[in-house]
Amino acid sequence: MESNLKVENVTKYYKKFKAVDNANLTVEQGEFFTILGPSGSGKTTLLKLIAGFEEISSGTIMLRNENISSKKPYERNIGMVFQNYALFPHMTVAENIAYPLKRRKVKKQEVKQKVEEVLKIVHLEQYANHYPNQMSGGQQQRVALARAIVFSPPLLLLDEPLSALDKNLRQRMQIEIKSIQENLGITTISVTHDQEEALTMSDRICVMNNGGIEQIDTPENLYKYPKNRFVAEFIGEINLLKAVLIKEESGYANFQLSNGQVVINQTRGQTLDTKSYLIALRPENIQLAEAGKDLKNKLQAKVESVIYVGEALIVLARTKEGEELKIKVPSLLSHAILPGEELAIGWNPQDATILKDESAAAESALLQVASSSN
Repeated sequence: MESNLKVENVTKYYKKFKAVDNANLTVEQGEFFTILGPSGSGKTTLLKLIAGFEEISSGTIMLRNENISSKKPYERNIGMVFQNYALFPHMTVAENIAYPLKRRKVKKQEVKQKVEEVLKIVHLEQYANHYPNQMSGGQQQRVALARAIVFSPPLLLLDEPLSALDKNLRQRMQIEIKSIQENLGITTISVTHDQEEALTMSDRICVMNNGGIEQIDTPENLYKYPKNRFVAEFIGEINLLKAVLIKEESGYANFQLSNGQVVINQTRGQTLDTKSYLIALRPENIQLAEAGKDLKNKLQAKVESVIYVGEALIVLARTKEGEELKIKVPSLLSHAILPGEELAIGWNPQDATILKDESAAAESALLQVASSSN
């Protein structure tokens, strides 16, 4: 597939503070690509660098094989939907949408035709003569989207596009924006801190933290196979059990948990080059070890509380070693689980991810420094 955008070794300093640290990513033609991360991770700064609102300190940004690194925002011909929509309050919906075309000196008849076409795409034909303050947040969002796509840009940027909407409307708009993007085939980069939004809308997700890129992958791979602890904890909910590698062979590895118990997990081609690891388990991948159920790995845990959430029970439990576990059990498939109950639980080798225990590595390094200085 043809690449639409390439960000190569891009770094951004604000004086001595490094807001974006050597970012590298490629966005394919027609892809919905999301940059996801917590506040201060560098995601919005990276979007501004792509848009041209900030100058890069080093690196290159290529759009359709053209170096746009030093171009002004208006020279890049990129469509953008801002967090606050940035609609002109004194202009009607049709006038707002027509504005980018008039700036580009498009003929009057063509402007009228394109505005009518894009109003149909965003289902706002009957609102052409309304003003922004006469419309709901979701409608204003669609006007902003229409204005950003009316001139057929090679790239569409969305800056926290749904953050101002309530939850139900936000979920509807996720589906609507994704549908419009797919129908138009427009390459889109969205920035958000909302994991659910990213997982719902994206073809691929770039997870950022402290200015750096932690992992770029499909939503499914990010959720099932996070590459490190930060990604595992930031995307969804996760249980982490400390473990020591015993042996590895034929795509499987044996680990010893803190209670001395040995468990086996798939390695999926991962290179295991240290001793300390974390067994990462999603709450829904931990099962009740009921009679007759063949689970390769089993544990005992004491129930501390049970939360009913309709289709499932969220069970908060703790092992004898004090490790907390969150377990998601289908409510129709479980017995009445009560606080104080001892549960036999488990998982199969393919249901866990193996992560390096970076805290253990850091502690080991500190101990080596301390011993060498004595």
